[in-house]
Amino acid sequence: QVQLQESGPGLVKPSQTLSLTCTVSGGSITTNYYAWSWIRQPPGKGLEWMGVIRYDGTTYYSPSLKSRTSISRDTGKNQFSLQLSSVTPEDTAVYYCNARLGGSNYWGQGTQVTVSS
Repeated sequence: QVQLQESGPGLVKPSQTLSLTCTVSGGSITTNYYAWSWIRQPPGKGLEWMGVIRYDGTTYYSPSLKSRTSISRDTGKNQFSLQLSSVTPEDTAVYYCNARLGGSNYWGQGTQVTVSS
């Protein structure tokens, strides 16, 4: 069973870059057809898909966040990462990493990130 764990700072200042890492166990991020995503949930709002890095390294981003978002991976550490630049308080949210393969869906526990000076 794939397990995911988010890590990173819980507090980021406005205009800085938010950086989070998802460590994967129980499976390889290069296993065929897996899709590894970042999803967030601002307070009082629904889930927002931010972007994905696929098993082959290709990436896709939400059009609304594309200019500020980068997802990368470290296959040696079996991790994938999120960078969100020029953050504002509106980027305050619980950030989740997610793995999907066909009908199987796996989630990290989520990590709260607050943007505040």
